[in-house]
Amino acid sequence: MSQPPSHSSGPQLAAQLAAFEGRPAVAGGVGKDPVNEPMIRHWCEALGDSSPAYAGPDAVAPATMLQVWTMGGLSGHSSRSEAYEELLALLDDAGCTSVVATDCEQEYLRPLRPGDRVAFDSVVESVVGPKTTKLGTGYFVTTRMDVRVEGEPVGTHRFRILKYAPSHAPGASRAPETSTGRERAATRPRPVVNRDNAGFWDGVGRRQLLIQRCLECRALRFPWLPGCNACGSGDWDTVEACGDGTVFSYVVMHHPPFPAFDPPYAVGLIELAEGVRIISNVIGVPYDKVRIGMPVRLEFVRYEDGQPELPVFRGDLPGEVGG
Repeated sequence: MSQPPSHSSGPQLAAQLAAFEGRPAVAGGVGKDPVNEPMIRHWCEALGDSSPAYAGPDAVAPATMLQVWTMGGLSGHSSRSEAYEELLALLDDAGCTSVVATDCEQEYLRPLRPGDRVAFDSVVESVVGPKTTKLGTGYFVTTRMDVRVEGEPVGTHRFRILKYAPSHAPGASRAPETSTGRERAATRPRPVVNRDNAGFWDGVGRRQLLIQRCLECRALRFPWLPGCNACGSGDWDTVEACGDGTVFSYVVMHHPPFPAFDPPYAVGLIELAEGVRIISNVIGVPYDKVRIGMPVRLEFVRYEDGQPELPVFRGDLPGEVGG
């Protein structure tokens, strides 16, 4: 297993990192939405929690939703401090360019109720390392968030991440066209084709990415469905996607490993130029260079003999020719 660059584990770096302990990570944060019944209901439905405490006129929010009311969504929070940005940049410069959330701890002081609007501050509690893991060698950064309602403490949320140098060669992409070349122990699973999506896979076989279009209200939809989720009509035709899109969101897959794949690799939620979104692999750029908003272009790739071609999206790094 490789180590991070030598300058990332010396006493000078240790002293620099220690200086961030106790400094603010978020100052004067305010929840984007008050505690509200729809979000409580969605949470309970997703987790299968039917407790009567979370519904009705005297409802409270599940205690474990504490972090939910502080989250900034895709647009983020403007209250993140310069000190925290400097800490992350220092670790990036030390070669610890990857990040994974490891665990969190919460303490609840009183229930939150619909209508409560939370405020919060966060501090860098500790920076510990270097530590060597299966992912690579890096530093554990713990932040402590104190949550309040009208000045009254309601809970504490500790969140820990590992900022690490990947254990493979720096900057190496694990996308299929640049993989290590070692023999895979299993083949990729074949797409599941049924009567509802057969037309989509027929289009892929012709190297076309087809989007359903409702003949009643003209709404586009993806993934394919037997009826329109806007008006309910069962009548539809198709529109061929032009192939242009952007990364709306993404994840980097590290674990669990699967013999047919070569982690880490990027899986993107791609917003097509037509407005619908599709989940697929992002290729052509190192997995740690994929970013929200990155332009991508549709390609069809056959990963193994005897397997159908699959639609994937090639990323475009700014300033680089040919992606």
